[in-house]
Amino acid sequence: MTLLELIKLIRKHLALVVALPIVCAVATAAFAWLALPNQYSSSVSMYVLTKASAEGSLASTDLSASQQLANDVATLITDERVAEDTASALQMDSLKGYKISVASESTTRIVTLTVTGESAQSVAIIANQLAATTDSVAQEVMDVQAINAINEAKEPAAPSGPPRAMYTAVAFLAGIFLAVAIVVVIDMVNTRVRSAEEAEELLGLPVIGRIPTIKG
Repeated sequence: MTLLELIKLIRKHLALVVALPIVCAVATAAFAWLALPNQYSSSVSMYVLTKASAEGSLASTDLSASQQLANDVATLITDERVAEDTASALQMDSLKGYKISVASESTTRIVTLTVTGESAQSVAIIANQLAATTDSVAQEVMDVQAINAINEAKEPAAPSGPPRAMYTAVAFLAGIFLAVAIVVVIDMVNTRVRSAEEAEELLGLPVIGRIPTIKG
């Protein structure tokens, strides 16, 4: 099938090609705005203070080790023990339902943790408690002087997700591809000869006569 033939098919089934993407987009938008709850995110940044830096003797090798230690702290934040201790401190059964993500730059000792959940107030409280719990656990099990919170997690004023507009746009594009696929399949399964030109092409013989359509 050539591009020109595909364009002709799309024009022939234009109603389907237009309607299906709109239906997909509207259905997805309705689900995203009515069924999916808002997600809120709150972040806190922490500075990993090693014993060497606390004593004021920070050589280049110490700096490299400190940066590696920051990566270890980033891994520690997502450990089950930290989550359990945080939940216990907040008198919660668990942190289930909350997503905890951690970012650590390779050239600094700053670690940023972000808590995402359905409650704007809760994500800020959990983020701050996670920072405090990480500090105590890291001092116990790692060679860390302290993990100081640079800023306090604040209650977010607006939701951070879900990306409803993106979902709607993706559904619209998917509807277009689906509509075009349906049009192509319909054309492929339709084996009727629809014109004299098709008959000549299929049979390799010229058309010597036509039977007119009788109306009435």
